[in-house]
Amino acid sequence: MKPDNYPQQPSHIWEHFYQFTRIPRPSKEEAAVRQYVIDQAEALGHRWQLDDVGNLVVYVPASAGMESRGTVIVQNHLDMVTVKTSDKTHDFHRDPLALEVADGWLKADRTTLGADNGLGCAAALALMTDTSLDHPSLELLFTVDEETGLGGATELDPSMLSGDRMLNLDTEDWNELYIGCTGGGGWTFTRSFDTVAPGAELAHFCLNLKGLAGGHSGIQIHEQLGSAVKLLVDFLQSVDGVQLVSFEAGVAHNVIPREGEVYFACPASAAERLQERLDALSRQWLGYLPEADHGLSATLAPADAAEVLSVNNSNTVIDLLAAFPHGAQSYNLKQPADLVDLSINLARVKLIEGEFLLQSSLRFFNADQKVPLQRSVESLARLAGLEVHRTEGYPGWQPDFSSPLLARGKALHRRLFGVEPAVKAIHAGLECGILKSKKPDVDILSFGPTIRGAHSPTERLEIATVAPFWQLLTALLAEM
Repeated sequence: MKPDNYPQQPSHIWEHFYQFTRIPRPSKEEAAVRQYVIDQAEALGHRWQLDDVGNLVVYVPASAGMESRGTVIVQNHLDMVTVKTSDKTHDFHRDPLALEVADGWLKADRTTLGADNGLGCAAALALMTDTSLDHPSLELLFTVDEETGLGGATELDPSMLSGDRMLNLDTEDWNELYIGCTGGGGWTFTRSFDTVAPGAELAHFCLNLKGLAGGHSGIQIHEQLGSAVKLLVDFLQSVDGVQLVSFEAGVAHNVIPREGEVYFACPASAAERLQERLDALSRQWLGYLPEADHGLSATLAPADAAEVLSVNNSNTVIDLLAAFPHGAQSYNLKQPADLVDLSINLARVKLIEGEFLLQSSLRFFNADQKVPLQRSVESLARLAGLEVHRTEGYPGWQPDFSSPLLARGKALHRRLFGVEPAVKAIHAGLECGILKSKKPDVDILSFGPTIRGAHSPTERLEIATVAPFWQLLTALLAEM
């Protein structure tokens, strides 16, 4: 149900975004929301086209008098990250989101909101359904499967597009214009470990950790947010004679893991002070974790298990996770200090009945800079006896400070709002890099309203930034 205080203006954006929150749209399951876009296009008599993987382009004719101004591509992705807190009952494949408005922000009840990139999609639809606007010919590009590795953009058929200027609406800081993004890649590591029956002298426990902020593994990687994997391992390293039963933490390659649970056994003689150790570690963690992570809770409880890993194999897993790199690896020397050049996310760990899986992703502006990190990570994995499966990477979008579209956007922003916009590159994998590789001559600019906590259950959209975002978008198109 729409909240009573749900935003009203600009009306077309907010209504389309509300409809997006009613339609489940996990990655690879965009058919229903894509049909909503098609229905809107057909109601206005606009032509549309799909490629083989499901990317959609809607062709919107120029408004009267602007037919000779060329074509502009407006690009967004249809899918959303699907993350919730452990205490929230929600089926992302069936249920609409439960929206809340508080303190000037729109959010969802303990789930991701999908403002990334649903708000941009809603703005693109508003350009089509608000027939009072002035704009050149538009190609509204809605890609699929962005959040699981930019799959839609990677497989896009570029023959569907003719424009040589593109506006991407998938960045998340108002008053900032983006002209570059990182490339990315990653790995899946696997190994099978033998399990054994636990000795009679062992005591069994479950450690559950939750309440961390989590978040986007690109744009938030410099914030030093806590990793559930690293904190669980920090505790396990303090336990003498530990034998693992299971380990589960993390949900996706592009999300900083915020919750996790490990079942383990240890000699009863070592179990007496486990709670005391956990309490001491929790105090230490809160001493250096950022305030966003101060909802952390760690609960130790008795458990049981029929099979465990040996002490040696348990140490192999624990030592691997302790040594595995996570976080910002280098910073840009020319841009502000919060622009990370190279990063890695220890994203997901799963150990069930001896079957071990680790997923990790990396981001980079310079493809050469990532090579030493790739080599060191894969060397570490081989030392632990893991099979290494590289995830196919995607290109970055190198910043172009001489972009004519950037110059126009900066001048218009100053004129409309009286402030100079920040010009930045983003440490995240926008589809711009891939699209630029398919259409090298296209001039690209990216901007959007303010979104915080993307890829986490704390995702929220700052309502007051949507109207000026819309004002800049429509004014820019009217001048192009």
